[in-house]
Formats: sequence, C-alpha cells, structure tokens
Amino acid sequence: MELVKTFKAIQKKQKAYQLVLNIASWDSNTEAPKKAFPYRAEMLSIISGESFSLATSEAYQEAVYGLYNQREELDVQTRKEVEKAKRSLDKIVKIPKDDYIAYSKLITMSQRVWEDAKENDDYEAFKPYLKEIIEAQKKMIAYRGYQEDHYNVLLDDFEEGMTKEAYDQFFDVIKTELVPFVKEVLAKKPQEKPAFITDLYDEGNQKQFVEYLMEVFKYDLDRGLLKKSVHPFTWNTHSQDVRFTVRYLKDFVFSSIFAAIHELGHALYEMQIDEALDTTNLNSGTSMGMHESQSRFYENMIGRSKAFWEVHYENFKQRFPEQLKTVTVDQFYQGINWVEESLIRVEADELTYPLHILIRYEIERMIFEENLDVDSLPKIWNQKIKQYLMIEPQNDSEGVLQDVHWSAGMFGYFPTYALGSAYAAQIYYAMINDIDFEQIIKANQMDKINDWLKEKIHQFGSLKKPRELLKEITNEDFNPEYYIRYLKEKYQNIY
Repeated sequence: MELVKTFKAIQKKQKAYQLVLNIASWDSNTEAPKKAFPYRAEMLSIISGESFSLATSEAYQEAVYGLYNQREELDVQTRKEVEKAKRSLDKIVKIPKDDYIAYSKLITMSQRVWEDAKENDDYEAFKPYLKEIIEAQKKMIAYRGYQEDHYNVLLDDFEEGMTKEAYDQFFDVIKTELVPFVKEVLAKKPQEKPAFITDLYDEGNQKQFVEYLMEVFKYDLDRGLLKKSVHPFTWNTHSQDVRFTVRYLKDFVFSSIFAAIHELGHALYEMQIDEALDTTNLNSGTSMGMHESQSRFYENMIGRSKAFWEVHYENFKQRFPEQLKTVTVDQFYQGINWVEESLIRVEADELTYPLHILIRYEIERMIFEENLDVDSLPKIWNQKIKQYLMIEPQNDSEGVLQDVHWSAGMFGYFPTYALGSAYAAQIYYAMINDIDFEQIIKANQMDKINDWLKEKIHQFGSLKKPRELLKEITNEDFNPEYYIRYLKEKYQNIY
C-alpha cells in the first residue's frame, strides 16, 4: 500500500531528527558548558523547525489520516503505529511553525536557567521563563482546539484517558486512607533519626556502589552508560541506547542509591522493548504512568526490601566501614525506610512520597484552572507543603525550584508518579502469586524478575495500552486499594 510506504519513510526521517535532538538534550543535561546554551538553543530550534515541517507536511498528513480512516484493514502493529501517529499529529498540526520553534528555543534555555536558579536560590531569575512557558502551554492548547479544560488536555498527554475527575478519585483514596495512616506512623516512629542516614559519604565510593547496582540489575553497558546531573533522569532513542543519570549528595547517600535503582527501572523497561519496534513510533514505554510503575517497582518493591539488603548490605558496608561499623542490616533496613516529613520529593520516603505528588497536582490545577500567577507560586507551594507535611521550606531551592519538570514544560506529568506507584503495587501482588519474588531477590537472580516484566510489559513498548496490560497481568481493572494495602502491610511491620 503506497500510503504505508510514505508513512514509514517519513516516520523514519522523523526518528533521525529526533535522534539528533535527543543527543543534544543528553549533552545539555550532562556536560555542555553554560555559555554554550544561547547559540545551542538557536541551532536546535532550527532542527526542531525542520522536524516540525516534516511532521506536519501535507504528505505525512495524507498518509496518517488516510491510513487512520482505513485502519481496520491494516495489520495490528501498523494500525497501532498509525493510531499513535494520529494522536501526535492532532497535537501539533494546528500550531504555527514559528510558535513551535520559539517554544523549543524557550525550553532549551529555561532548563539551563532553572539549574542556575536552583543552585543559587534565585526564583526571580527563573520566574519570567516559567511565566512564558505557562502562557505558551495555554496558547498551544488553544491552537489544538481546546478553549477550556486545559489541565485535562495536559493530563491526557502523559497518561492517555486520564482526567481530573479520574485523578481526583485516586487522590481522594490517598487523602482518605493514606494520610491518616501516615500521621499514625509519624506519631509512632522513634524521635531520633539514626546518625548513619545523614552521615557523610564519599562521592567516589557512592559512584562505585551505583556501578555495582548496575551489575546487580543486569543493566547492559554495551547499550547504556551512567552520568551525573542536577536532576536524575533516563534518556533513550531506541532499545540499543538507553542511558541514565544520578546525583550524589555527600550528606544523604540514599539519594544516589535510590535514584539509581529508580532510573534503572526506567532504563530496563526501554532496553527490554522488542528490538523489532526500534524503527517505529512504538519503541517506548506505553505511558508515563506505566513507566513510573516500573521505576517505582524497582526502587521500592525491590530496592527498599529487606531481602535485597540481606544480599547487598555487606558490599555497601565495605565501601563505608566507618559510617556503618555498628549498623546491622536490620537497622539499615529501617533507615532506608525511615518515615519523616521532608521537603524534597526525590529524597522522600516511600510512604510520604504520594503526598508530594498530591501537592504538585493541586498546584498545577490552580495554574491552569484558576490562573495562579508565577508571583504567588512560592507562597502557595509553601502553604501546601505545610498543609500536607507539616513543615515549611526555608528557601525556594528546597521549595518551588526543586523539580526540573516545569522548566521543560512538563505540566501534567507529576500525577503519573503516584499513579505509577499504584500500578506498581497492583503488579507486585500479581507477581508474588506467580513467582517466588523474595527468594529470587535473596538468590540475587534479578534477571528472573527482569524476564517476568519483559514478558508481561516491557516487550510490547506502546503496542498495548497501560490499562490493557494491567488487566492482562492482574485480571482486574486499575484498583488503588492495592497501593494502600501494600504500604500499610509494609509499614505496620516496620513501625
């Protein structure tokens, strides 16, 4: 079919442009010198413009919309490719090219400005960029034909089919069933935090342990690499090139450990997608919610389990004998699951973590539904932290500036972290009914868990929707009660 040939050919060219843009983005976030960014933003905006022209060309529109109208005649994979292509095309086809290029340039610069603003506690420097990003987002949504429900559009971009109403129901479960339990745990925990949690740990030895974890989780170094960045992230273009970053804090070693395991969850998902999908638009995780389910599964169900540290604690202790000389594996297990009111999301404990997401969800709704202005954001942020976590930031770096997402225009992303955690719990209960999960961890056979997830989730890339996968794995629709059950069972045993 001629339309299929045209579609595949243009899609391949799009992936070539995306490879160039992704490589530049990786460099921007890891190694590029600060003064490179104005010129870099200008050049990358040109490439983005060329990619945009190709993605909205008359030939591509005819191919995508033509094939979509006869999609029932296509094989399953091509039909899925076309459906995804139409969804992407619908988002950008009405956006003027000049606006698209300007936005691409803005995002490149804003992320660099955010890094400096966070480091220097300088919200005023970042504020004009954030304001421009929000205004651009609203304009882009209007171009797409949505005059109202702006936030629903953004939520759907990251988790297809999810709406404010659906997230409200989910977060109502969190508020009703989890918030009282969090308060109960906080009231029962010991008053004094163990010293080893915030002791000083050499960065070089931290990096060595992260490299050890890469071996433990069977991360393929022929297809990936590790770098340091301000905010941990995973990057990929296809299954043969999947990279990730961490950051090292000398006074909080758990940051690098659990950021590494979290990002390894993302990376393994991408590495285990069927290589046959690499040249298609299906060669990525099916949604951000499902992606976060994998990172949270590896980080929490595996990485924060007692069984895991019964195997790997001695290796860690050998690297830090002074800090851990009197600390038993049981004490260490309690330490990595220490629950407290904390300010920084990426360093939050597993139990209070969804409250950090709830805060961001409510603020994003205020931005897009109530036109909350950027001048008021730090104050609102601090109020929400105090409301849900009973503490208050002392500066904007540990408050409104702490996350990279808004500097990249990723409004609507945050709720997927909590949703992904709930997906992970439901998948966890299915897995432990299927394989001897704890014994596999104790035997250090992580490849068996990787294989199970590959068979059930990873190999499909975007061929299947998240709720479709969840139903196939668990024989149920999404049920957040598994998440509440998991957290209560674990923390009742600890505390």
